[in-house]
Amino acid sequence: MFVASVEGPWLKHSFWKTRFLVDAESLTRLKSSGLAECWIDTSKGLDVARPKAETPIIEIVPSAPPASKPRVRRSMGDELHNAANVLKRSKQAVNSLFAEARMGNAVNTSDCAPLVNDIVDSVDSNSHALISLCRLKTADEYTYMHSVSVCALMVSLGKQLGLDEPTLRDAGMAGLLHDLGKAVMPQEIINKPGKLTDEEFTIIKSHPVRGHEMLLESGVNNERVLDVARHHHERIDGKGYPDALSADKISLIARMSAVCDVYDAVTSDRPYKAGWDPAESVARMASWEGHFDSMVLQTFIKTIGIYPVGSLVRMASGKLGVVVEQNPTKLTAPKVKLFFSTKSGMPFEPKLVDLTESHVTDKIVAREPPENWSFGYLNDLWATHVA
Repeated sequence: MFVASVEGPWLKHSFWKTRFLVDAESLTRLKSSGLAECWIDTSKGLDVARPKAETPIIEIVPSAPPASKPRVRRSMGDELHNAANVLKRSKQAVNSLFAEARMGNAVNTSDCAPLVNDIVDSVDSNSHALISLCRLKTADEYTYMHSVSVCALMVSLGKQLGLDEPTLRDAGMAGLLHDLGKAVMPQEIINKPGKLTDEEFTIIKSHPVRGHEMLLESGVNNERVLDVARHHHERIDGKGYPDALSADKISLIARMSAVCDVYDAVTSDRPYKAGWDPAESVARMASWEGHFDSMVLQTFIKTIGIYPVGSLVRMASGKLGVVVEQNPTKLTAPKVKLFFSTKSGMPFEPKLVDLTESHVTDKIVAREPPENWSFGYLNDLWATHVA
């Protein structure tokens, strides 16, 4: 038989794939999983004789789950209000989750499932709205908001990779819970404003193992969530931690988490450093040989754009601008808020330009390093477009 969908509490079962041909091993796992039901596609499977093309197939039993509700695609402006509400609920939920973990209590991850569904729906409506709002977090909010950011990035990347709906939600849940181990790390090390000592770094490197243990102790047995909690710091060259896995041992979802985790970390303000420019960040990440899966990283860049929201760019006209929104059909031509002339050395009234419009002749020629300028208001320029 061919399993079309595995039903039941998706945090409790351990199936990486939810569409598969039944064999002896998967049958044993199905029987022992405690699941109440699953869907069988009666038109597939090794026990199905292939009908002739002209022979109609009459199915009495439904062969697939009911179709999911159609997604409504919204503009970034239309989705921002909903995304802001999702972000507010997410912050409260993750804050509470980490507080329980710090007190040594078992974490109730089932409360996170509706939140992940909301994040999936928001990203599906407009993939850049929630991700852009997540970038507005302060250094003090980093621990909690990083988890929400990685969740949204994982969902957006998963959509670009073509993951099915259950796997997409698992990717979101894995992103939300990936850093749970940080909750029990010494806060003086987490918030240290300088370089960590070797001893302190050793302690911090224990957080994936501790997070993995905490999830197990809380009754989570979903292999994707557990995999990401333990392996989001593994590297393709085998130099990651905690298990120094070789490339062939690192799952796709762990490879995804490595990219999403690092991108949000390096673009965020931290107690010990200011966040990097988004375009600079993806350029640097692409140069780190052996760190990331190249296919996953390339897909990630396609997801967030060659010039992600917040990037400072130089135009052919000599003007400087900040990217405020992507154009999915043309990654090299986002919407840009122009605000400064390098020819006169003077700012001007910010002007929003869509580089895909036929009458626009200006174009991006390069990313511009923010550190070369003394602009103290770059975030205000793009945030006023998304806030």
